[in-house]
Amino acid sequence: MVVWKWRTLAASAFSNFGVGEILLIHSNRAKTLVFIGSVLLMLVSMGASIVYGYADTGWNTAYQAFLDFDNSNEHIIIQDVRLPRALIATVVGAGLAVSGVLLQALTNNPLASPSVFGINAGAGFFIVVAFSFFSINNIQAFTWIAFLGAGVTAAIVYILGSAGREGLTPVKLTLAGAAMAAFFSSMTQGLLVVNEAAFDEVLFWLSGSVQGRKLESLITVLPYMTVGFVLCIFLAGKINILVMGDDVANGLGLKTPLVRFFGIATVVLLSGGSVAIAGPIIFVGVVVPHITKYLVGNDYRWILPYSAVLGAILLLNADIAARYIVMPSEVPVGVMTAMLGIPFFIYIARKGREDA
Repeated sequence: MVVWKWRTLAASAFSNFGVGEILLIHSNRAKTLVFIGSVLLMLVSMGASIVYGYADTGWNTAYQAFLDFDNSNEHIIIQDVRLPRALIATVVGAGLAVSGVLLQALTNNPLASPSVFGINAGAGFFIVVAFSFFSINNIQAFTWIAFLGAGVTAAIVYILGSAGREGLTPVKLTLAGAAMAAFFSSMTQGLLVVNEAAFDEVLFWLSGSVQGRKLESLITVLPYMTVGFVLCIFLAGKINILVMGDDVANGLGLKTPLVRFFGIATVVLLSGGSVAIAGPIIFVGVVVPHITKYLVGNDYRWILPYSAVLGAILLLNADIAARYIVMPSEVPVGVMTAMLGIPFFIYIARKGREDA
């Protein structure tokens, strides 16, 4: 009887969810313990980001840099370069991952991410316009301009997705996002072809990187991103109902347009802030939500916090790896996440096609 029960459960897992379902953590206590372990791993990754790089430093050097700063090159690098970089990678990775979770839930699209929604393209276009026509090349100014571009793009997508008799729907929202992403990307490429100086100046930002970013850039957008993370706490339970379908959600009394509005606003705050700091880093918002669902199932009260931590871990370790690929130079972390994300993207696309 026991053997039959386990075989039935195993068969159900393989047939419905694939091999990954075996990894599913069922009890809340286990989820809590694994979450605590994930937070500890994130802290270790932050420490590794501070310690490892082209400059030869160790854990003891990093420890002394904070407790007994002696103005040496190693201590300056740790405090002024690597600490801001680690903090920025942590916040940006968490913001992009949570944005991906929300967009996939709002659009019912397993491949949705800030890049699909047009956030990256809109922010990049505003940056190129600011440099080409107003000669702005200050990284601090780029932060505000990119944030503005992300917000304007999201507003346009929301308006287009809401137009018509049916109002806001996942399909229209996805199509509007894809259209705006294509439009702004084309406009950006056109401006860069015409203005070679703009191409040279903003190329590194457009590739997505946390290298050379100052702590001031993070401080600028952190209040807005904090609001976004707080909104996630209140939205989690409502997202659980929303993903059941509009008919079920409306039948249960959920105000679906209002939930989608606040969901999109949260995406703007998190992904817009992330893109403003580090540029358009791709695939974090695609990969992490699926990994999280394999671990904790479909309860967004667990998916959202897990995704924040796993997104931070992913970006921190991708950034560490980017320092060693072509030493003494560095590969932008956006290139690293693309290398990791493209095979995963293809796998999810093929899986969705087979399931259709």
